[in-house]
Amino acid sequence: MSTTAPTGTTTPTTSFARVARRAAWLVNALFWSAFAVLEGVNHGWLAGTAALAFLIAPDLTFLAGIGTDPVTLEKGQLPPRAVPFYNAAHRALIPLALMAAYMMGPGFLQMPALFAALCGWLAHISYDRAFGYGLRTKEGFQRA
Repeated sequence: MSTTAPTGTTTPTTSFARVARRAAWLVNALFWSAFAVLEGVNHGWLAGTAALAFLIAPDLTFLAGIGTDPVTLEKGQLPPRAVPFYNAAHRALIPLALMAAYMMGPGFLQMPALFAALCGWLAHISYDRAFGYGLRTKEGFQRA
């Protein structure tokens, strides 16, 4: 994909930027996946299960659209009533903020399963961005 510059020439910067951004998200996804596995190995099955559950959980927001007539939706469109839930579950700032709060919290807060779950959640978001799935418009379409 290339863009047309005002002079009429095309520049490949858009496609390069997209590929670089997706590659960065993939590296991020692999990092959080490895961190989640490490937490599971170091802290047992509960941490591993929490990481796996939160790796899958953000896509359960699709269930908020159950009951929508599929004929009214276009291909790739999420039912509009599910969009706020989907977007909230797919914003990286939320698990990052929770992770920061966890790490800055009191020393008696030792819940490795929670940290592993946050790693799994960040891995999910990162994989989605790496494969081209981002936040949705209020109508339910992928944002450009």
